[in-house]
Amino acid sequence: MRPINIMPCLDMKEGRIVKGVHFVDLKDAGDPVENAAFYQREGADELAMLDIAATLENRKTRLAWVKAVSAVIDIPLTVGGGIATLEDIELVLEAGADKVSMNSAAVKDPNLISAAAQKFGADRVTVAIDARRNAAMPSGFELVVSGGTKPVGKDAVAWAGECQRLGAGVLLPTSMDGDGTQAGYDLEFTKAISDAVTVPVVASGGAGTLEHFYEAVVQGGAQILLAASVFHYRILSIHAVKEYLQSKGLQVRL
Repeated sequence: MRPINIMPCLDMKEGRIVKGVHFVDLKDAGDPVENAAFYQREGADELAMLDIAATLENRKTRLAWVKAVSAVIDIPLTVGGGIATLEDIELVLEAGADKVSMNSAAVKDPNLISAAAQKFGADRVTVAIDARRNAAMPSGFELVVSGGTKPVGKDAVAWAGECQRLGAGVLLPTSMDGDGTQAGYDLEFTKAISDAVTVPVVASGGAGTLEHFYEAVVQGGAQILLAASVFHYRILSIHAVKEYLQSKGLQVRL
């Protein structure tokens, strides 16, 4: 088994990191460049930066933010938000990203996933899958797009399998029910996705304690652990998370 990666996430709005709960009630959580450099020093294995308002505001990812953050780190950077075409992907990669994350655009046009994987390589293509609980869906989870504002009537776990078949190299499922709560990852959702695919799955949404990170791997099947609030507000350090995981027998890079 390959080492578990720790991935802080910078949710971006108006040039600042923001953090909310269930995708709303956003509060300022610091400067992206300062925090990116800090997380690399702390031992982050990779970093995510999501322009959370891009799709809602019908615009592209702010490339200046990508350039500023990528200039201070050399760990892999995944950038998402407002990525809807192959040209968008090219521009984001040229600005310093190592991978792109797509969500709403991939749901609208699944061929974007296969075209991106073909042109740039599957390992550079992440598909973010936002979902909320809905008993009417076969898996119990419904896909939502546009920053969690639009349910699309599609089963989120079935969509994960489709994304892998189309060529996505990584899947990033986030449960809206858990986002920002620090009450623990939605293990049922993470596990449903990791059982449905063979590509790496990122656990996202709800980390609050050291145990939550461990559970995401052992019960959720995740290989990459994304967190925001606990790192931005310095509730937990990346080093403490890694030491804890290692003490529980998991492989990490210390």
